[in-house]
Amino acid sequence: MRVKDRRRKKRSAAFAVALAAGCAVFLGGCSGSEYERIERNREDESDETALEARIVIETEAPTEAEPVAEDVTILFGGAVMLSDYVLQAYDGAGGIEGILDEGYRSAIEQADFFMVNEEFPFSDRGKAADKQYTYRLAPERIQIFEEMGIDAVTLANNHALDYGQDALLDTIDILDEAGILHTGAGDDLEPAKEPVRIDLGNGRSMAVVGMTRVIPQADWAAWKGHGGMFSTYDVVLDEALEQIRALKESDDYVAVFVHWGEERSETPNKTQQNLAHQYVEAGADLVIGAHPHVLQGVEYYEGVPIFYSLGNFLFGSSIPQTMLLEVTVHGTPQSEEDASEGTLSLRLIPGTGSLGSTRMLTESSELAAFREKMTKLSDGVSFGEDGTVTSGTGAAE
Repeated sequence: MRVKDRRRKKRSAAFAVALAAGCAVFLGGCSGSEYERIERNREDESDETALEARIVIETEAPTEAEPVAEDVTILFGGAVMLSDYVLQAYDGAGGIEGILDEGYRSAIEQADFFMVNEEFPFSDRGKAADKQYTYRLAPERIQIFEEMGIDAVTLANNHALDYGQDALLDTIDILDEAGILHTGAGDDLEPAKEPVRIDLGNGRSMAVVGMTRVIPQADWAAWKGHGGMFSTYDVVLDEALEQIRALKESDDYVAVFVHWGEERSETPNKTQQNLAHQYVEAGADLVIGAHPHVLQGVEYYEGVPIFYSLGNFLFGSSIPQTMLLEVTVHGTPQSEEDASEGTLSLRLIPGTGSLGSTRMLTESSELAAFREKMTKLSDGVSFGEDGTVTSGTGAAE
């Protein structure tokens, strides 16, 4: 799918250079494949003053320039639930500035693509599931997602079916109408496991596939002829791993956006770690986790970054710490010494939230505390003052 066109450049300068080069050829002569032929036609042989010189400049067809791939920046956010606190903050301010501060709004605007974990259905149909927490938003509230600049969501979680199949299908239709991509759920297994595909330019792409290992009952999983989530439980794990392998054949990068772990736990459990490692071994280039509602640490496994939990981005009354993950896919290098082409650079943009509103951290003391916490939660990973994530070897990934 498309990347926001934020970098369209005018080409008038290139035209001016070409025009100047043509004038130089005309005035200074030609060499190589360019040459000048002067034909003199005498209109009236009896009048030597009627001699006309016609200069014809002939050039070979120019060689087509190699296409340039620009850097592409993708933002990933954690759980988004438009709770009563969020709606009150939004309605009270009369718009998006009530729930996201200028810092986060600017970061999202400057990014090429923004994807989050949607923890509810958009619908006015269905019956609440027999579980402790059930969420549902009126269809017209999709406007908030549009104002937030959300390009895609994963629906693979333990809330997208809170009001049944009808509400899930309504959600998919509403997202489609709004032009917001989705992965991780559908009316059948095949659409449920289809990824969000991000166009990186020059024929490159990143596939982001949503999966879940947290569902309240078995029939929330999708299978042939049955709608639901793309499950990554052990009994169907081979299907998930095969999808990663298939996407690695068709796309340059594969990211897994997975719902897993234990709520309120800052430490990934053994199941999360084992799954993450299997995803990497199957071909994943990036693993992003959700569900714990708090931040968890970062690990590099076989050189691949694993972000075990991004926490809540917009949710209830209080979000002590959150973050956006900024992934930059590097394009054509600007110099021969630049070896960054095709690599991923990673940066965390920390924040906090209260009363339904989320803001970016800016105070030096807040940022230092965030880095200290993420360092303690992670193993062999460093976090720079600008949020840059660095593997234990000291080489930026």
